[in-house]
Amino acid sequence: MYTIGQVVEMTGFGHDTLRYYEKIGLLKPQRKWPGGARVFSDDDLRLLSGLKCLKRLGLSLEEIKMFTSTKRCVTELSSMQDGDEAVLRDRIVLLTDNLVRMETQRRELDELIDRTKNNIRLYNELLDGTP
Repeated sequence: MYTIGQVVEMTGFGHDTLRYYEKIGLLKPQRKWPGGARVFSDDDLRLLSGLKCLKRLGLSLEEIKMFTSTKRCVTELSSMQDGDEAVLRDRIVLLTDNLVRMETQRRELDELIDRTKNNIRLYNELLDGTP
């Protein structure tokens, strides 16, 4: 079992973030210590590692809640059980939608990069006196 301070050090998430995740139902640490202090388990640490990965993928907290609502990770789904097909299909839809959004953002960023490169080239030409 780990204290919130230990979890902050191990995961890089801040105290406020952990409390917020608890408030919105993403994280459910136990309260075993006197005074109701939060106690985190190895399972909580694995969940936080997964949350960090899903955040890096660009998923919103609502999407992450949907993704983690089954409380099962992908490796546990390697042996299919009742209901797993629906879970996998939901995850595919969620990740596909996110991929489309990221590809759109990439195209927009590529356009901005090209514009910036063109501006730099133009400014260098103006400095050099060559149109």
